[in-house]
Amino acid sequence: MTTMATDYHSRTLPVNDLDMHILEAIPPATAHPEAQAPLIILLHGFPELAYSWRKILAPLCAAGYHVVAPDQRGYGATTPRATTAPTTYTSDLAPFRMLNLTADIVALVHALGHTTAAAIIGHDFGSILAGHCALIRPDIFRSVVLMSAPYTGAPSPSLVPGLADALAGLTPPRKHYSMYFSSPAANADMSDAPQGLRAFLRQYFHAKSGDVAPTPVPHALPDLSAASLAQLPLYYVMHLHETMPETAQHSAPAGASPWLTDAELDVYTAAYARTGFQGGLNRYRCLTDARWSADLAVFARKTVDVPAMFVAGRKDWGVHQLPGALERMREVCTRLRGEDVVLVEGAGHWVQQENPRAVLECLIGFLKRQEGEEV
Repeated sequence: MTTMATDYHSRTLPVNDLDMHILEAIPPATAHPEAQAPLIILLHGFPELAYSWRKILAPLCAAGYHVVAPDQRGYGATTPRATTAPTTYTSDLAPFRMLNLTADIVALVHALGHTTAAAIIGHDFGSILAGHCALIRPDIFRSVVLMSAPYTGAPSPSLVPGLADALAGLTPPRKHYSMYFSSPAANADMSDAPQGLRAFLRQYFHAKSGDVAPTPVPHALPDLSAASLAQLPLYYVMHLHETMPETAQHSAPAGASPWLTDAELDVYTAAYARTGFQGGLNRYRCLTDARWSADLAVFARKTVDVPAMFVAGRKDWGVHQLPGALERMREVCTRLRGEDVVLVEGAGHWVQQENPRAVLECLIGFLKRQEGEEV
């Protein structure tokens, strides 16, 4: 790719024990080439890639920022340096625990030649990681934008004991998607989806997007009881005996979407055909097994004291999938202003892909405000 400010390029650099693949956009040299452009790190979710920020990279760069989106540990073209073996269910989970993932992003900032980042921006699972980065290293990450998944602080949230049995006892019986993603079968189910990998990804992205009219409309749930969670869509609280590919078929789209073309979908399909899903799924295993977040207990009740913003789609059930999370985020993030909680009309879960214009307006306004307050 070219190095124009309207484009981004791809490269790999050593980060901790990884050869980390990044997409990067760097402003052209100015009258003061010795001055570094402020750094912004973009963290994707599941099942996504650095490529999920393709519509955001260049415009943020044009606003004057050095913008970097990594394929995170276990995803895409990022690989462990010591082995070429694929990530499997029996792989060591320790590298995928949240504190180590935070260390990856700290090391990435340093590998890029920076000592601070103007903002860390995360979507979906990347929102949780971005929150931890801002919580643990506010000296590096000077502001944080959380997207689609409210951040509730450390340690990482886990399901209520006994919830799996309670969900299974409903009529019809149900199960939580995070427990399914933590199961030995999930990777093979999705990699070898009966409708084909490409069709499964198209259906999954469609099901959680604003292209679907959610029924009921996303709203706050009263508590973490099975009856309450049963109001969530099937991709969050699944039928007990269904796989995720079977669940995704309940809302199969008629064709391509304007926000995710066939060519764009091909990028995701090729990546997951090569790697499978286990690298991303191992994060869910660390989330659902409290042993892997025990080292975060040292940060319990610590607040995020850098400027914060929350952005999600109005049609995104992810905002409400954890009852009380939105309210808890307002307590944890002490500099989250009321006007900086933004729900983008018409958008679903993949908000930065579905409506990049609205997201960019939010991001650039937030970032420039922080610059003005620092002067």
